[in-house]
Amino acid sequence: MKRTAQLKRNTKETQIAVTLNLDGTGKSSVSTGIEFMDHMLQLFARHGKIDLDLKAKGDLGVDYHHTVEDLGIALGTTLKNALGDKAGIKRYGLSLLPMDEALAQIALDISGRPYLVYDVEYGKKKIINFDPQLIEEFFYAFAVNAGVTLHIKLVAGKNVHHIFEAVFKGFAKAVEMAVAIDKREKGIPSTKGVL
Repeated sequence: MKRTAQLKRNTKETQIAVTLNLDGTGKSSVSTGIEFMDHMLQLFARHGKIDLDLKAKGDLGVDYHHTVEDLGIALGTTLKNALGDKAGIKRYGLSLLPMDEALAQIALDISGRPYLVYDVEYGKKKIINFDPQLIEEFFYAFAVNAGVTLHIKLVAGKNVHHIFEAVFKGFAKAVEMAVAIDKREKGIPSTKGVL
């Protein structure tokens, strides 16, 4: 069974098209108009072994906020759709990922209960013209639309680029673990019988 999904999301603020394959090799083609987000989403695909084709156009002259948030909505929705009924998945994923002096801890539960705990201090520095506070908006939108519980904690870090690279790579590894098929799991990984 192919675990793939496509989505087109058009609003007055953004137009986004996503194709996602959970059982890929990490190939990606990403163009959002925000080079930093392109880089982070390419890292996500590569380190999560997810094939990702994502194109976005947004009202970047107004602010990056609408585009970054809508990227989270689109990616979360597409991942949820690709998982189907979630039968056979491992469900939980975790990662403790270093990037030079930065260390990010990510824990994920594909629970059907959206929740985000985000504890990332980075000194409020910008990356060129990108405001990293928008990353929290991305992950909140992802968690709500994917139906996952997501904890992100920065354990250590000084360089703002290293911090967010560690976060996105750690996020990728946690997703890879959680969506993996468990050969011993014969149904839905929950005592309730549904996720």
